[in-house]
Amino acid sequence: MTQAPRRGRPPAATREDVLAAALRAYLHGERLDVQAIALDLGLGRTTVYRWFGSREGLIGEVVVRAAEPLFEEARARARGRGAAALLDTFDRINHALASAPALRRFLELERDALRILTSSGGSVHPRMVEKVRGYIEEETATGYEAPAEPATLAYAIVRLAEAFLYNDAIATVRGDVDRLREIEAALLGVSV
Repeated sequence: MTQAPRRGRPPAATREDVLAAALRAYLHGERLDVQAIALDLGLGRTTVYRWFGSREGLIGEVVVRAAEPLFEEARARARGRGAAALLDTFDRINHALASAPALRRFLELERDALRILTSSGGSVHPRMVEKVRGYIEEETATGYEAPAEPATLAYAIVRLAEAFLYNDAIATVRGDVDRLREIEAALLGVSV
């Protein structure tokens, strides 16, 4: 059975082009303007929304895309095995996120930044939990006995990091990666 041809002209740019343009804006500390990105790429704003669901969906994809290299580098450089490797991985991630200028600027510019970053129904938080769960499962496969089921432990680690890295309600906690490390070590069962 043949499909009916799509109506209208094909898009001038791809979903990846939109992500690349949005990522450039994010990394330069600019507020993401869907209309401007669409116009620059010769697309309609509705096409961008069809691909990402909403402006927040696009922002979530951009934040995840920007964080992925930080996570990968942290994991690749982590030392030790088991809980020690996990703690080193998470500590490296936390330091990278705490010092990421684009993320700091995003938190300053975007009124809904905390919700975008921490919503269980969004795209950032669930993917960060999944990434951390994968790291925990890698270590359990080599003999680490996690103190809780990997998905639950990953959720706790990510929620804890969100509180310490993004929370602006408690000025003495925000960005305190050393205290965050101590609490993560306790959760993982590592003495520091």
